[in-house]
Amino acid sequence: MTFDVERARAETPGTRHVTHFNNAGAALPPQPVIDAVTAHLDLEARIGGYEAEAKARDGIERVYDSVAALLGCGREEVALVENATVGWDMAFYSLRFDPGDRILTAMAEYSSNFIPYLQVARKTGAVIEVIPNDAHGQLDVAALAASVDDRARGPAKLISITHIPTNGGLVNPAAAVGRIARASGIPYLLDACQTAGQMPIDVDEIGCDMLSATGRKFLRGPRGTGFLYVRKGLLERLEPPMIDNHAATWVAPDRYELRPDARRFENWESNVAARMGLGAAVDYALDWGLDAIWERIGSLADLLRDRLSALPGHEVRDLGETRCGIVTFTAPRPAAEIKRGLATRGINVSVTAAPSTRLDMEARGLDEMVRASVHYYNTEEEIDRLVAALR
Repeated sequence: MTFDVERARAETPGTRHVTHFNNAGAALPPQPVIDAVTAHLDLEARIGGYEAEAKARDGIERVYDSVAALLGCGREEVALVENATVGWDMAFYSLRFDPGDRILTAMAEYSSNFIPYLQVARKTGAVIEVIPNDAHGQLDVAALAASVDDRARGPAKLISITHIPTNGGLVNPAAAVGRIARASGIPYLLDACQTAGQMPIDVDEIGCDMLSATGRKFLRGPRGTGFLYVRKGLLERLEPPMIDNHAATWVAPDRYELRPDARRFENWESNVAARMGLGAAVDYALDWGLDAIWERIGSLADLLRDRLSALPGHEVRDLGETRCGIVTFTAPRPAAEIKRGLATRGINVSVTAAPSTRLDMEARGLDEMVRASVHYYNTEEEIDRLVAALR
C-alpha cells in the first residue's frame, strides 16, 4: 500500500519546524484541524460565543456522525467530552459495586484508571483482580476466561483494560477479551486513548460496551477533546455520577429525566472550537483510511526498533504479539537527559516512568524508558536523524 507522505507533511505545518516523535503524547495537527478551530474562534470573536454555536449547530452535529463512523456505532451512542479521562471516569463511576465484586484488569493498566479502581475498592469493598500476562507480555486471555468462570471468588462486575498502554508498543487482545465479556454478560470498558487514529476500531468487532478516547494523540486533534462510546443496551441502565441541565431535564419540582442518548455523559459548557477541530481530525483520519495509517505506522515503528536494536547499550522494551507505533527503549544515559539532549537538536520524544504503569514497570524492573512514538507523517530520514543523535 502506497502512502502519500509528501502530502501528509505538506498539510502538517509542524514538520517544517521539528522532528516529532511524541505522537503518543500529542501529535502535530494537520492544516484542516487548525483551520476548523481558528475559523470558529474567529466567528465567536465577530458575533459572540452563543451566537457562533447556534450558527455552527449543523457542523457540531456532524462531529457525532464522524466519531460514530470512526467507531462503527450509532451517533446516539457517542458523547463528546473534554478528554479521555473525563469520558472514562463518567463511564466507570456510573457502575455500581458492592463488597466482593471483582474488577478485572490488566498488568499494563494506566494510573489514571487504576487509581479510580483503588478509590472504589476502598469505598465499596470491591476487589481489584489483575489478570497476568501471557508469554508475549500481553493480557492472558485464558487466565481471564478462568477468572470469569471462578465465581467462588465473588462476582466479576467489570472487565476494564487499556487497549494500547502508554509505556510501549503492546497492543492488548481487545477483541478476544470482548468475546469473553459478551459470553459472560460482564460489562467491558476499553481505554482506547492510544488506539483512536492509529489503527481501525470497530466496537462491535471488539465487543466492548464502553470505550473512551482522546483527540490530541494519534487522531491529531486539539488538546482538551475526547469522546466516549456507550453501547445502547447498557446506556439505558447507567446514570452518570454528575449531571446538569444538558444531561437531564428538570421536568417537575421533585423529578428529572436523563437524556435517552449518550449525551447524558456530557455537560452543557464545552469548547466548541475544539470540538469542531476534533470533527475535522476524525474526518481527516477517515479520509486517509485507518488501514493505510496503521500499515504506515507499523512499518515506521518496525524500522525504528531495528535501528535502535543495533545501537550499543540501547534495548527496545516493547512487548506484545502485535506492536504499534509506540517504541520504548532504555539506554546508558537517564531517559530525562536523553529527552533534553534530543530537544536541543529539534527532536521530540517523551519519558515514560513507573508511576504511569506501576504494575508492569515494577514487574520488569524498570524505573523509566524513553518513548518515541511515530506517525504516518514521519519519515525514514527522521528516524535516521533520531538514531544518529542517540549515537
